[in-house]
Amino acid sequence: MLVLAHILTTREATGNALLAATLSGAFAGFTAITIAKEGVLLVWANHTTNLWGVQVWWDLLFATGTALFFVVPRARAAGMNVLPWVVFVGLSASIGLLAMVARLFWLEKRATA
Repeated sequence: MLVLAHILTTREATGNALLAATLSGAFAGFTAITIAKEGVLLVWANHTTNLWGVQVWWDLLFATGTALFFVVPRARAAGMNVLPWVVFVGLSASIGLLAMVARLFWLEKRATA
């Protein structure tokens, strides 16, 4: 909720790298705990057991793909090597996407400073 409030109230041309990095790290930590407690194979079961699981899987793919559609051109313009980042996003979804966006925001802020 706080992130949405920040997005809606800020008028900065570049996003907040620290906020994106913090969200990435926090979600990576939560994911690590989940994998440690429940294993990684449960992800497959959650997304293939019923139509809702498949729907959530497709929604994740569409959302991540749409985000990359907008982020990758900016990342290239900022000098990022996008291939490793896209692979990271493909393997970790939101964790990698938030980390990629954090790096992009940091590079954009540094370029304008």
